[in-house]
Amino acid sequence: MYMRKQKNDMSKSRKNRQEADRILPRDVSWMYFNRRILQEAGRKDIPLLERLSFLGIYSNNLDEFFRVRVASLNRIVEYEDKTAKEDKKDALSIIKEINKLNNIYSKEFEAVTSDVMEDLAAEGICVVNDSQLDEDQVNFVLSYYRENLYGWVLPVRFSAVRQFDMENDESIYLAVRMHKKNMPDDRYEYAFLDLPVSICGRFVRLPDKDGKKYLMYLDDVIRCSLPLIFSGQNYDGFDAYSFKFTRDAEMEIDNDVHNGLLQKISKGLKDRKKGSPLRVIYDENMPPRLLKYVLGAMNLDKLDTVLAGGRYHNHKDFMGFPDCGRKDLKYPKWKPVLKSELSDPETSILELIKKEDRFIHVPYHSFDSYLRVLQEAALSKDVTSIRITLYRLAKESKVVKALIGAARNGKKVIVVIELMARFDEASNINWSKRMQDAGIHVIFGVEGLKVHSKITHISMKNGRDIACISTGNFHESNAKVYTDYIMMTASKPIVKDVLSVFNFIEKPYAPVSFKELLVSPNTMRNRFVHLINDEIKNKNAGKPAYIKVKINHITDPLMVRKLYEAAENGVKIDLLVRGNCSLYTDSPKLEGNMRVTAIIDRYLEHSRIFIFAAGGEEKTFIGSADWMPRNLDNRVEVIAPVYDPKIKADLKRVVELGLNDNVQGRVVDGYGRNEFFRGDGNGRLRSQEFLYDCYLKENEMFSSNGISSAEAEENKAGHVENN
Repeated sequence: MYMRKQKNDMSKSRKNRQEADRILPRDVSWMYFNRRILQEAGRKDIPLLERLSFLGIYSNNLDEFFRVRVASLNRIVEYEDKTAKEDKKDALSIIKEINKLNNIYSKEFEAVTSDVMEDLAAEGICVVNDSQLDEDQVNFVLSYYRENLYGWVLPVRFSAVRQFDMENDESIYLAVRMHKKNMPDDRYEYAFLDLPVSICGRFVRLPDKDGKKYLMYLDDVIRCSLPLIFSGQNYDGFDAYSFKFTRDAEMEIDNDVHNGLLQKISKGLKDRKKGSPLRVIYDENMPPRLLKYVLGAMNLDKLDTVLAGGRYHNHKDFMGFPDCGRKDLKYPKWKPVLKSELSDPETSILELIKKEDRFIHVPYHSFDSYLRVLQEAALSKDVTSIRITLYRLAKESKVVKALIGAARNGKKVIVVIELMARFDEASNINWSKRMQDAGIHVIFGVEGLKVHSKITHISMKNGRDIACISTGNFHESNAKVYTDYIMMTASKPIVKDVLSVFNFIEKPYAPVSFKELLVSPNTMRNRFVHLINDEIKNKNAGKPAYIKVKINHITDPLMVRKLYEAAENGVKIDLLVRGNCSLYTDSPKLEGNMRVTAIIDRYLEHSRIFIFAAGGEEKTFIGSADWMPRNLDNRVEVIAPVYDPKIKADLKRVVELGLNDNVQGRVVDGYGRNEFFRGDGNGRLRSQEFLYDCYLKENEMFSSNGISSAEAEENKAGHVENN
């Protein structure tokens, strides 16, 4: 009897362990994440034009996902190697699940889009098609085509094309059926054309009428204009159906040792344009014969996605939908707070940082404070050098402008620029050449490792050097939309480690150690595991034990298992995860100790914040790394400890507000249900709105009372405790 009970207990334990060890595939989790964006578009309590923007973000995300992630999965399935049998099986299973979810979500997308269009019409913004125009509108459209688009549209006959090897997958296409009177069906002629969106945008504004605003898809402007486009061809009628396709965008980098990395990437960019199509979406009303021509030109295989859709595709253009003067249908603008303590022109910001650690939290705070650091460093006679890592840059970068200014002022400027920043490679190559021309020493990262860290080091002649550690790119456009933390410090141990990171990048094979920073691929993974193990030990010893993390993605199997282990041992784990999350939270073994929340709101949640109870002596970190294999093993990433008690208090406030957001917060459980988090019912809390209001009031208090920075921050800490 005892033996049977022991066997049953072992079986139960094994089952619980299997439940707790479940890891949701990253790409399935991504589909759940993107659906959260789609669900925002379906909410009636979101401003109408913001709902359109969410539809555009959803569509744009999906395109990139298929270009990159699904392409990678297809490669695994097609890989001819017996040793990869299990990997191929897993990849095929994930592709099938993605296609299943994509079919479901596509129907939701069409329904939400239709609903939003109806709501727009109720607001007097009417999107009409070519069959709904009156005579005046038809004349306007034809005139518009002649004046603005003539010469930009040239059809290509399907009979002249074997496959789509020259066409751009970022374009929208119309497949056109041309016919004449009494022409039998099997004699119809077929062509395709791409829409000149880059010339005039996706939406054309028609003249207002009867107090209403009228807009038209460029697709329908072209449909109206087909007789002009095919003039002289003696056709009597046309039918046009939209389609779009997505190519494999993963670059195959040439391993020729005689080519430098810059040349390899440049070649890869050219190769990318020739990637094979792997997804096609077409108008479900397209005639079968015309569809056969379209699909025949794609050279698809059984793994590729072919999906019937609505009349219009490539809805990323919703992100640029004209507001027609209706600002009331968008979120009110929040002007970034320019921190008073950092904006006094008579006070050196570098000296302020030497006195105590400073921070900005964009886009709540103005990115100008960081720009001021660079600009002052560029001019200061005490500054000898500036080192910085750049991953993505604004189209017209003020950051680069300051660095060029520093070089011209005789400073030694070293820029580590990542050429493998996906979809920004061409831009980064261009910027690197411009900086080299200005005398800046440009380093193209570490071959085989992406440099994803966001760090700046400023060397001084007299006194302490300064470092800035950020959770996001030094990118003034992103800083208007992405929530990111930038910590500015003169702490000698941290600053010394930051300089060591640059030395490691310049000489990746030289021995290096870091005392303060968690750096991948060196020690970050082990340091995080050690921090989690400490929480487990502290819990078992009766000490305070908890983990609070705000992060973009958690997919690394080891980190997932360590979080499960900690929760099983009673460590309270609260996670704020914007995107991919491979955790299931419903296992009985976890005993309710794990909670995962996600926020989709007006700003894109991007900062990475890590808080560990550490037995009552809380440890706080910020940095650039998510808990994904690529970040922990294959990138140069930096996570920095935060010691300043005021900054630690603010970071904790940020995380706890997000965890308790009962307006925009959704429960992440591993099943994609995306249910709203409703909290304890003690009032409405929208974390981004609340946080902006706090920063605004705190800055006003500092400005009006003339109180010291320390006093203002002390008041802030009290505010955190009260909330």
